[in-house]
Amino acid sequence: MKNTRRIKRMSRNRTALTKMNLTSLMDVFTILVFFLLVNSGQSEVLDTPNEVVLPESVVESRPRETVVIFVSPESVVVQGEAVVRTADIAAMTGSEIEPITGRLEAIRASIIGPSTLAAADSQEITILADKSIPFDIIKKIMSTCTGQGYTRISLAVIQKAPAVAEA
Repeated sequence: MKNTRRIKRMSRNRTALTKMNLTSLMDVFTILVFFLLVNSGQSEVLDTPNEVVLPESVVESRPRETVVIFVSPESVVVQGEAVVRTADIAAMTGSEIEPITGRLEAIRASIIGPSTLAAADSQEITILADKSIPFDIIKKIMSTCTGQGYTRISLAVIQKAPAVAEA
């Protein structure tokens, strides 16, 4: 094929392969990675103390950020602070437990930050009770929480697989 003057001129003006600008592409991928990292932590797992053995059940919804009460065979812990022994609750005659009432009032009075505000304003409590605890004790704790304005009470359990219907 004959090289014409036009083909020679076009080949002189044409640069080698154009380079792709990767800066914009890297910015997009960086934003995507940050988005995935922030939103990947949607599943919440409550850390249970070693002395508390939770019952098993089928769970329909995931836990929310609430005020947490641990009930072990030895003591009751409200939001990380031991307040009363379980044996003392069993010996009480009334339905109101004063140490738990005082701790719930202290939690409401010491709101700092949006996550604590959300937990206190939700009027919700999650009770993690050992499966060996009698229901009378749990009932007194629930009654005390209701008396303090916490109307939504959840009992934490260990999630097990739902039973499969046999054909």
